[in-house]
Amino acid sequence: MPIFEYTCSKCGKTFEKLVLGRNSQLPACPHCGAKKVQQQFSTFASTSSSARSSGAACAPSGGG
Repeated sequence: MPIFEYTCSKCGKTFEKLVLGRNSQLPACPHCGAKKVQQQFSTFASTSSSARSSGAACAPSGGG
């Protein structure tokens, strides 16, 4: 079940909503109650725990 990000067309607030089904109606804004919201393109970040914990760089530094 994905979490989508929406922006309210009336008050401009951004909020997240867990969407249970693909045919779900757009949610109302939790701040002002408006029903005119736009789904935003969300990005996510991923990190590798092995690179972070070992201190490895993203790319080799060259040499030797």
